[in-house]
Amino acid sequence: MYIVMVTAECAPVAKVGGLADVVYGLAHELEIRGNDVEIILPKYDCMRHDQIYGMQKIFNDLWVPFYDRRIHCSVFFGFVHGRKCFFIEPHSEKNFFNRGVYYGHQDDPERFTFFSRAALEFMFKTGKSPDVIHCHDWQTGIVPVLLFDIYKNLGMTHPRVCFTLHNLKHQGVTGGFILNAVGLGRAEHYFHHDRLRDNFYPGAINLMKAGIVYSNFVTTVSPSYAWEIQNTSLSYGLGQTLNTHAQKFGGVLNGIDYDVWNPAIDRHIPHRYAVNTGQEKKYKNKEALRNRLLLRQDYKPIVAYIGRLDHQKGVDLIRDSIFYSLANGCQFVLLGSSPDHGINNYFLSLKRQLNDNPDCHLEIGFDEELSHLIYAGSDMIVLPSLFEPCGLTQMIALKYGTVPVVRATGGLRDTVFDADYSSRPYHERNGYVFNDFNFKGLESALHRAIGMWYAYPQHFRELIVNGMRYDFSWNHPGRHYLNIYEYIRDK
Repeated sequence: MYIVMVTAECAPVAKVGGLADVVYGLAHELEIRGNDVEIILPKYDCMRHDQIYGMQKIFNDLWVPFYDRRIHCSVFFGFVHGRKCFFIEPHSEKNFFNRGVYYGHQDDPERFTFFSRAALEFMFKTGKSPDVIHCHDWQTGIVPVLLFDIYKNLGMTHPRVCFTLHNLKHQGVTGGFILNAVGLGRAEHYFHHDRLRDNFYPGAINLMKAGIVYSNFVTTVSPSYAWEIQNTSLSYGLGQTLNTHAQKFGGVLNGIDYDVWNPAIDRHIPHRYAVNTGQEKKYKNKEALRNRLLLRQDYKPIVAYIGRLDHQKGVDLIRDSIFYSLANGCQFVLLGSSPDHGINNYFLSLKRQLNDNPDCHLEIGFDEELSHLIYAGSDMIVLPSLFEPCGLTQMIALKYGTVPVVRATGGLRDTVFDADYSSRPYHERNGYVFNDFNFKGLESALHRAIGMWYAYPQHFRELIVNGMRYDFSWNHPGRHYLNIYEYIRDK
């Protein structure tokens, strides 16, 4: 099957979050299964050129309609760790993708609707006829609209569209001028509640809603998140739209790349280990982590947090987990930063406050190599998220034998099963889960985890083994996506 992914991110060349890992990992798995996969991205000035092999200009005469004129673009091709990637570079005074950042400007909807039109124009002008165009998140939500209402009439009748929702908190709500910008002139047609009109703001259009309405199939990144966004406030206003289109909607749990996240082959950790080689080497990594971060060597568990510091991740509960762990016989390691300067500055002040504590280290920023060592050297990892569409951190932690302590939401609910209260058999239980998004809920789960570590070390080791045995590779989601592609291709 021939699949083209249109996306704003792809790891490791253009990465902000989990979207980038999903695009890369899924593309890799689909190729392993014998499919032809291409990825189309903007050519950002800040992307990792050192991660692209054989980059060269392959198309220099792409003129993309935008408003009442055409913008000249060049298209580059290169391999990103083996993935075939095309990069679209517009030559415009608007300077769409030469801003030193991927997102964060007021004209983001305009930038990415232009990119969406450019991606389809490139496919059209070069005669590409994929079986499936797989679009990701609001940035490419306008693609199926353009395909159905413009490019289908020009002869692109073959492709079907799969659209994946990665996080409904960000939807691309914007003004109707965007329609004229990309050549969708019938404003009264699109400003309808069954089409693109935003469900909260009748004077705005919603690019994520556009993708939901016009795609042949819509997925999100875990079964529990699929239920939550149809039935709770986590839909951020799109629940009715998703229920209207429920017959073409489903949740597919993301995978992780075990070529990168695997303690048996990880080049970033000093002592490699696997589920069948005993846990002594994991404890040697714990010693190495303490040495690197100047923590004292003591008979204590290390509790960790790795990730963004923001309200979605439960920033107040993250802070509480630090002090609760330190007060209850643990060490604590944090690696993360926040796009919010206020939150970042707060954790920097917390770092100064705890700087002399031999049981605590807060690293405000991100260090890829250090993250591997923290996964390998920690005993537990906390994920007290308000919501979590899928979450990769807990799946990585399980592979490294680090027991997750998580809130029951989204993909966390689908991957972590409580040691005490899960209905699953004991050999499938792999962590600690709490329901209520508050200090009491978090502390009850941490209390049980820490108590198990101290009082029943053998049972804690069994949890470690249970977690390491889980398979959260791209093997299963890859098969699910191929089933979806085959389903919509045959319709």
